[in-house]
Amino acid sequence: MKWSKGKSLLLVGVVLVVIDQVIKVLVKTNMTLGESIPVLGNWFQLLFVENKGMAFGMAFGGVVGKYLLTAFRVVLFGVLCWWIAKLLRRGNVPMGVLVGLTLITAGAFGNIVDCLCYGLIFSESTYDTVATLGSYAPFMQGKVVDMFYFPLWTWPSWVPLVGGDIFFEPVFNFADSCVTVGAIYLILFHWKFFAKE
Repeated sequence: MKWSKGKSLLLVGVVLVVIDQVIKVLVKTNMTLGESIPVLGNWFQLLFVENKGMAFGMAFGGVVGKYLLTAFRVVLFGVLCWWIAKLLRRGNVPMGVLVGLTLITAGAFGNIVDCLCYGLIFSESTYDTVATLGSYAPFMQGKVVDMFYFPLWTWPSWVPLVGGDIFFEPVFNFADSCVTVGAIYLILFHWKFFAKE
C-alpha cells in the first residue's frame, strides 16, 4: 500500500504529540512542582513548572481569559489543519512547507491537550507532592506542563540592562519546541513560498 503525503504528515504529527504527552505525563507523575534534575550539569535541567496562561507563564484575564485562550488555541489548531489539507489538495506544494506546518500544528495540539484534559485527569501538582490521577480544574482550565530549562550562562554584572540575569531563562516543553522549530524552518527555508501566498 502506497502512503500518501497526507498519511505521512498525519503519522509525523501523531508521533510528535505522543512524544510530547509521554514526556509531560512522566514529569507530572514523577516530579514535584519546582523539582530540578540536572541533565548536563547546570546547562540543561529538567525543571518542572506549570504554565497557567500564555507563553512563559504570562496570565490572560483569569478564568474567563483562560477559557478564551484555550478556545483560541483550538480554533487556531483547526485553521492549521484546514490549511494543510488545502495545500495537500493543490498537489504542488513543497513537502518541506507541509512538514513545517505539521510541526507547528502538532506542537499546538500537544499544549491544547494539557489545557483541555490535564485538569480533569490529574490531581494538583505541588512543591511537596507528585500528581496522581484525580482532578484539579474543570474542562479547558488545565495547566501546560513545562520542563526543559537551559540556563546556559549568567551575564556578567557589568553588562548594561542584563547584567546578572540568566541568558536563557524560559522553561518550555517538547510541543513548544515543535512550534519553534517549525516556524524557524519555514522562515529560513520557505519564505519565498509564503511571500507568493
